[in-house]
Amino acid sequence: MANVAFIGLGNMGGPMASNLLKAGHKVAVFDLFPQAVATLVAEGATTADTVAGTVTDAEFIVSMLPAGKHVEGLFLGDDGLINHIKAGALVIDSSTIDKTTVVKVATALSDKGINFIDAPVSGGVGGAQAGTLSFMVGGSASDFNTAKPVLDNMGKNIFHAGDHGAGQVAKVCNNMLLAILMSGTSEALQLGMDNGLDPKVLSEIMLQSSGRNWTLEVYNPCPGVMENVPSSNDYNGGFMTDLMAKDLGLAMDTAVQSQSATPMGTLARSLFALHAGKGNGAKDFSSIIKMFEKAK
Repeated sequence: MANVAFIGLGNMGGPMASNLLKAGHKVAVFDLFPQAVATLVAEGATTADTVAGTVTDAEFIVSMLPAGKHVEGLFLGDDGLINHIKAGALVIDSSTIDKTTVVKVATALSDKGINFIDAPVSGGVGGAQAGTLSFMVGGSASDFNTAKPVLDNMGKNIFHAGDHGAGQVAKVCNNMLLAILMSGTSEALQLGMDNGLDPKVLSEIMLQSSGRNWTLEVYNPCPGVMENVPSSNDYNGGFMTDLMAKDLGLAMDTAVQSQSATPMGTLARSLFALHAGKGNGAKDFSSIIKMFEKAK
């Protein structure tokens, strides 16, 4: 078992750190919200007064932060962790951020003898809690192999996508497709309901037909069709619309850099940005179905 520092204990990071504790690792945690830290300490984690104090003895440092500026600031900012992590340790950044920041942080850490992989995740809060996340890893093969036993304690599907930044590219491709699927599924379900179909019946028809997709199988956006999903909890929990809009923005930035055509991704970004702008940013992204409802 390893000494692990875990930084960022939000809806995803908290359960991930908890699974590392359950696997027997020694885990030191840090978050700006004291209650998040207290929850993990009650499960057996340790903590420190400063973020630097959590990484002193760590062999692995896992970070789960909102955006690239936070990752860069944590590791490379004034008195950043680059000055406190011991040489030979491995940083596993599971934030969803831009490839440029990944390469910048990885290069700077490497110059100090600190290893780095980008390892964004897919699977949502439920996957984080169940330890069934998918990890998309960018970095060297040796660092991937070193990290895999730790990642296996938090996820079910661990993929080596390529060099630094490849994990982030894989993640934004996946989430762009997910946003397109959720938008299209919502549009189709609403069309059926507008014409008198029961959404449960229509969902089952499409599940057994060529329209079958992940959103119909495990994350139906229509309230009452499926239990234990955000749509049946007033779209609370799950993956916030604001975060999907952020990831779609990263996808569009990536497309600009590679001069890739993403017409459906561009439309999905506009839909989710509009939906978030109408006060739905904290609601689960499946609430996009509300965009297609007729005015009552």
